[in-house]
Amino acid sequence: MASRMQDPEQLLTPAEVASMFRVDPKTVTRWAKAGKLTAIRTLGGHRRYREAEVRDLLQDQTPEQRETAAS
Repeated sequence: MASRMQDPEQLLTPAEVASMFRVDPKTVTRWAKAGKLTAIRTLGGHRRYREAEVRDLLQDQTPEQRETAAS
């Protein structure tokens, strides 16, 4: 029988996503509410974000957007 356990997708916390974009974790939550990121809820109600989706969003940023996010 084939195992259902494939390579699990890496999930990131709001703080980890925030550090990648150099923004506050509350900003990441606002992005999720606005539909810019897909939030997955854990059993405890915490938000987690798919690493692949976050990295795609990070790659789509222009250099000007990165500078604005850093300030």
